[in-house]
Amino acid sequence: MTDTDINSRHHARMKRKKEVVDASIAAANIERGVIVVTTGNGKGKSSSGFGMVARALGHGMRVGIVQFIKGRATTGEEAFFRRFPEVEYHVMGEGFTWETQDRQRDIEKATAAWALACKMLNNPEIDLILLDELNIVLKLNYLPLEVILPPLQNRPSNQHVVITGRGAPEGLVAIADTVTEMGVVKHAYAAGIKAQKGVEF
Repeated sequence: MTDTDINSRHHARMKRKKEVVDASIAAANIERGVIVVTTGNGKGKSSSGFGMVARALGHGMRVGIVQFIKGRATTGEEAFFRRFPEVEYHVMGEGFTWETQDRQRDIEKATAAWALACKMLNNPEIDLILLDELNIVLKLNYLPLEVILPPLQNRPSNQHVVITGRGAPEGLVAIADTVTEMGVVKHAYAAGIKAQKGVEF
C-alpha cells in the first residue's frame, strides 16, 4: 500500500469520525451545572480537581474550595490559588486520619467544613466548587450521605461541583454527571521514593 493510499484511507476514516462527533456534539444541547466525581486508588484525583479550578479561573469564573481531611501541611495548590481574589479557599481538615487518630475531632472538623460548603452551594455567585477529599469523609462515615445529597441537588442550576477522594459511595456516583475512577499502574512511593514537592504536594 502506498503513502497515497494510506493517506486517502485516513482521510476517509477521519471524515466519518467527524460526522459522528459533530452529530454527538449537536445532540448535547442541555446547559446546566454538573457534578464531577474523581475517585479510585490512583494518583491524580485532587490534581484533576485543581486543574478544573485553573480552567474555571481562565474563563473568569468565581471558585470556592473546601478541603476536607487535608490541612496539616501547606500544599502548592493552596499557595498558588490563594493569590487569586476570585477564589474562596478554606482548608478545614487537620491532616490524614492516621495522623490525627481522633475520630470525634475529625467528625467535628468535617461537620464544620460541610457547613461552609453548604454556604457555597447556596451562593449563585460561585460558579465552581471543589470539595476536595469529601469522598473520604463519606467513606469513613464522618458525615452521612443523606445529609450531603440534598444541598448538592438543590444548588444553583448553573453551579458546577467537583468532588474528589477515594471510595466515592454509590449514592453520590448515582447523582453525579461525570465520574472518573483513577487506577494504579505503578507509583514511585512503592519503590521507596518519598513524596516530591510539586508532584505530590
